[in-house]
Amino acid sequence: MSDDRRSVKTYVPAEQKDRWREHADELDMSQSEFVRTMVQAGRRGFSTVDSKTAAEPGPSGSNPQGESLETRVEAALADGPLSWDELVERVVGDFEDQLEEALDALQDRNRVKYNGRKGGYTLSDE
Repeated sequence: MSDDRRSVKTYVPAEQKDRWREHADELDMSQSEFVRTMVQAGRRGFSTVDSKTAAEPGPSGSNPQGESLETRVEAALADGPLSWDELVERVVGDFEDQLEEALDALQDRNRVKYNGRKGGYTLSDE
C-alpha cells in the first residue's frame, strides 16, 4: 500500500455484506471500491450543521421524508432493545435503501451513470 493511502476496516452484519457484494458485482466494482464510493456519496448527502440546527431538525433536512434521525432511532427502538450495531444497521440500512432507489431512478432517467474510469457515479452528459 502506498504512503498516501490507508486501510480502513469496519464490521457489518453478514447479510449487509452480502447485499453490498451483490450490488458491487452488479456494478462491476470491487467491494472496496463499492464501499469507498458509497461512503463518499453518503458524505455528500449530509451537510455540516451547527448544534442548534442539529438539536431541532426541520422537515427540509437531508431525509426526503422530513424524518429526523431522532425519530428514526425511536422508531427502530419501538420494537424492543437493540445493540449499537443493530441500531446502526437499522438507521443506515434505511438510508442505503433510499440512496439505492434514488440512484436507480436517476439512472433510469439517464440523469446519472456509473463511470469506473472517473471513479464512480457522474452526472450524464445529455
